[in-house]
Amino acid sequence: MEQTISTAKKPTHITLPVTGMTCASCVGSVERIVGRVEGVSGVSVNLATETADVTLADPKIAGDVVAAIGKAGYGVALETVEFGIEGMHCASCVGNVERALMAVPGVVSAHVNLASERATVKAAADITALAAAIEVAGYTPRRITDTTAETETHADIRAKEQAALKRDFLAAFLFTLPLFVLEMGSHLIPPLGHALMNAVGIFPLHILYFALATIVVFGPGRRFIRQGAASFRRLSPDMNALVMIGSLAAWGYSTLATFMPQLFPQGAAQVYFESAAVIVTLILLGRYLEAKAKGRTSAAITHLMGLQPKTARVERDGATLDIPIADVKHGDIVVVRPGERIAVDGEVVSGGSHVDESMISGEPVPVKKTEGDSVTGGTINKTGSFTFRATAIGADTVLARIVKMVETAQGAKLPVQAMVDKVTAWFVPAVLAAAALTFVIWLIFGPAPALSFALVNAVAVLIIACPCAMGLATPTSIMVGTGRAAETGVLFRNGEALQTLRDTRIVAFDKTGTLTEGRPLVTDIFTVDGFDDDALLALVAAVEAGSEHPLAEAVAAGAREKSLTVEKAQDFEAVPGYGVTASVGGRSVTVGARRFMEKLGVETAGLDDEAERLAAKARSLLFVAVDGGPAGVIGVADPVKPSAKAAITALHAAGVKTAMITGDNENTGRAIAAEVGIDTVVADVLPDGKVAALEELRAAHGVIAFAGDGINDAPALAAADTGIAIGTGTDIAIETADVVLMSGDLSGVVNAIALSRAVMRNIAQNLFWAFAYNVVLIPVAAGALYPATGILLSPMLAAAAMGLSSVFVLSNALRLKRFRKVA
Repeated sequence: MEQTISTAKKPTHITLPVTGMTCASCVGSVERIVGRVEGVSGVSVNLATETADVTLADPKIAGDVVAAIGKAGYGVALETVEFGIEGMHCASCVGNVERALMAVPGVVSAHVNLASERATVKAAADITALAAAIEVAGYTPRRITDTTAETETHADIRAKEQAALKRDFLAAFLFTLPLFVLEMGSHLIPPLGHALMNAVGIFPLHILYFALATIVVFGPGRRFIRQGAASFRRLSPDMNALVMIGSLAAWGYSTLATFMPQLFPQGAAQVYFESAAVIVTLILLGRYLEAKAKGRTSAAITHLMGLQPKTARVERDGATLDIPIADVKHGDIVVVRPGERIAVDGEVVSGGSHVDESMISGEPVPVKKTEGDSVTGGTINKTGSFTFRATAIGADTVLARIVKMVETAQGAKLPVQAMVDKVTAWFVPAVLAAAALTFVIWLIFGPAPALSFALVNAVAVLIIACPCAMGLATPTSIMVGTGRAAETGVLFRNGEALQTLRDTRIVAFDKTGTLTEGRPLVTDIFTVDGFDDDALLALVAAVEAGSEHPLAEAVAAGAREKSLTVEKAQDFEAVPGYGVTASVGGRSVTVGARRFMEKLGVETAGLDDEAERLAAKARSLLFVAVDGGPAGVIGVADPVKPSAKAAITALHAAGVKTAMITGDNENTGRAIAAEVGIDTVVADVLPDGKVAALEELRAAHGVIAFAGDGINDAPALAAADTGIAIGTGTDIAIETADVVLMSGDLSGVVNAIALSRAVMRNIAQNLFWAFAYNVVLIPVAAGALYPATGILLSPMLAAAAMGLSSVFVLSNALRLKRFRKVA
């Protein structure tokens, strides 16, 4: 156990900022609630400062105190702090840092991610104390405050570490190669061995081997000795400790056998200098390959950050200036030329162009932008030029929010990781015990020279064990998977959604704005003899120009889309509940419901069949009469999104049921459901009833996801096992959801589920390999096969296998970069 944890048995005082207290009764309630938490020996709440001073028997129960305050209806204003951590190499390191942070008074939770080399801490504690705890644990913390700066700094640090590993590996290889060739060559090619013995002699050869091995072990290999010794001082040995013991044991044994062979029994004075050097060299190679692969796992963040230009062209004081992106202010007028990336989010004030927004929508077709349209930082202007007013800068831009979402998801711990953490907590001590047991058994029961066999097999056990693969199995898959998802327009706001979405049995959709476009459009025009579609639409648009009804807006939009000439209407009159009338070009035009026609005595028999057909398709109907006679009927509807039917079909193919929850009447709901193929319709639902509808669907089918876009969808998005927000919807919906589709394309739902399944399958493969590797090879390294087959595992092969295990896990995770959209 770490020295820092020894304070856990002493009373710890923490101060928590409590929100929601208004009177002395609140103070009493909080004190009673906190006082009941097991392990709390004292509590004092101050209403004026809104703080609670709590005395704990163990700092780890701070989370229980916070939870108790929350259940009582109050809140604790915790700060979420992120640190970059340098010096971590395996799952044991992760456990060391987490334990050190949890020992700091006021820390409620601490999650460390090996792949991203980050720690996320929720605490009411001093940041300096958190950083100090990480340093005491033997690692180097970096406070993360600015996304851009941290990403660049982290990349620089990783590049330096990668360069150092490459340098050390090449140096180790340079000195190991002659040692390996001479020593192993003498065994594999007997004539070579005899020639060396005759020409040089055994002692001078061993002196040469000693010199070469010493340079490797204490030169490039000093990182393992330094970090391994530090982990022993903290009483929390890690992977570096295993490598240190293994390499030093082989080197030390060989050194004694060379210079003091009289200390050993007959035949036991063997030298294993080549094993010590090769162990260091191969593990450095594995670390180098691992560092390269880890750099690729965070490529999505690097790519996203690269989308933002470094400078912006801004109009100030009558001049146009190129300024750093950090100096752009809210309200600045920014100039964009053809081919440039848009600097920040804004609204076009003059000019126009087509903008490539594929970074957000995933759609390759450029979008037309004119005055009043919004533009997004990081997207690419195509042929035209325009100016826009900056409306969001810095961390408030869409791109910055995307990067933050991806970083948050990449740093998450899935529920499956809890099992891994439990194993790795005792893994290294267990390996040390297994190595000691192996040494003793071979020393007592092994054949002559028993001491040599005992050493070699114990060293093999130390080297073969690899908590690195265990620690990397889950976070690397999450990093690559969420990064690939972002590239396809799917943002996981938290990593846990990867696991819950994998288990989804039914997806429930909101109708308006999710399954449909969210705006009514003219879908059908039926005319009687004497009228054509465009003429009738122009007449109705003229009449409806004076109305604010949504159907009127749809007719006006339809006329604009066809570029029809719309005359100005005279004598406009609205009849509430029926329709409108007006004079257009000297003709009397009446537009409204069927009952309006009946009231005016207009014969509609020639329109009835078509009207019934349109009504069955959930169209809203506008009957039209011109000069007292029937002219036609116009169908208006909120059209289904083009991607809806294909998405529903793909979900069914994936074994997922579908449902629609809508406030519309059942006929309209069923018509839409029939058009796209949805299984279940829950209609006439008020906004506050969507949660109850979700619960019923969950009870009937199992794990449920809900996709919506509006403010009224926020409760359902929060209540679902996985909330999926349409990125074109409201901010509150996006903030409530677990997954955000950056475009309105519903294929994103299918891709999100497919990708979550791919990630979880990848994690399962990684964990199987990491555990199976150790379960199978540790006994082999201990010599379990020797009695039956005479096979022993050389420490050199153990080192190679250990390095390859981590590389395998990382390479398997990187396969997720090849994920392709399924819809």
